[in-house]
Amino acid sequence: MKLKATGLRRFCWTHLSILVVFVAAIPTPGVAQDSKLAPEKRSQIEAAVSKFMASAHPPGLSVAIVEHGEYEWARGFGFADLENNVPASEHTLFRLASISKSLTATAAMQLVERGRLDLDAPVQKYCPSFPEKPWPISTRQVLGHLGGIRHYKADSQDNAESGNTKHFDDPIQAGLNFFKDDPLVAQPGTSFHYSTQGFTVVGCVIEGASGARYVDFMRQNIFIPSAMEQTQADDRFAVIPYRTRFYEKKDSGVVRNADFLDSSYKIPGGGWLSSAEDMARFEVAILNDKLIRRSTRDRMWTPLKTSDGSANTYALGWGWGKQNDNEVAGVGHTGGQQGTSTAIVIAPDERAGVVVLMNMEGQEAGDLAREILNIISVSVSAAPAKRR
Repeated sequence: MKLKATGLRRFCWTHLSILVVFVAAIPTPGVAQDSKLAPEKRSQIEAAVSKFMASAHPPGLSVAIVEHGEYEWARGFGFADLENNVPASEHTLFRLASISKSLTATAAMQLVERGRLDLDAPVQKYCPSFPEKPWPISTRQVLGHLGGIRHYKADSQDNAESGNTKHFDDPIQAGLNFFKDDPLVAQPGTSFHYSTQGFTVVGCVIEGASGARYVDFMRQNIFIPSAMEQTQADDRFAVIPYRTRFYEKKDSGVVRNADFLDSSYKIPGGGWLSSAEDMARFEVAILNDKLIRRSTRDRMWTPLKTSDGSANTYALGWGWGKQNDNEVAGVGHTGGQQGTSTAIVIAPDERAGVVVLMNMEGQEAGDLAREILNIISVSVSAAPAKRR
């Protein structure tokens, strides 16, 4: 739903930028002031964020820092809600978009570790509601976007899949119904085809292998052990404390509420809500082997190859890479959908991580996350996958 261009519903960026710069310079309520982060690093991070906001103009964003495998610092900048002048904080809940894939992949690897999931078995072993195709498809291939499952399909309803407005109470089966009967776009294993839809298959696999609903398995096995107390599915009808409003900016510079989205059909690949604080705790849990063993984590973070041996920078639900030989390899993911731009990056050898969450679509959250990671860990860079 598009809002009419009146009052705050049509908010010229020149006015908004003044407010954002002002609020960005003042710690928002609930900010962790007694952090272990060195004051000089904090000053550099705040300067980087202020520069980014002055250039890219997101209404609000939250940043969290992990150093030495510990949650060190988090802060909100700008506004979570322009119409009600609500400042963003480390508790503000943003749509994670494709960062959801990294959460789902970690859950799948838990089941591998427990002997409940064979990554190389056909997905139908655990998800019989996904029809067999001309070639077998494994969970490993789907996690690495090598399964040949298509991404969103646009139609006469103006991108009805990526902009779905219908709510589903059975998210996995409803999500499968969008694409399960469609032909594959390539033979599995032969080429990389990014697919948020494919992660609905992974969610179905998790349900079959665990015997639990996907959302319940995630809560019990990922969120609770990581102390991610706020993270939850993005239910557009529920009243959820701390949830941000979602914005877009038109070419004219007008900021308005983003298009309506109900992501209940794609929770495993892009339907979770979380805060910078919670996502930093997830990074801590990963770095300290609280969710999966180090050897399992290394398997999850090892990039896959296509069947002809071609190199790839995507592992199992995580992007991987370094920009040159002098930089430390990093892992991460970015995300973008209606009203959000997100990024997480982790430098495993440095035991450092950064979370950047914004409430405006089309922003380069990954660039800011890498810049901040370089501040807290010299010469560290990551190449997170950037997708919806």
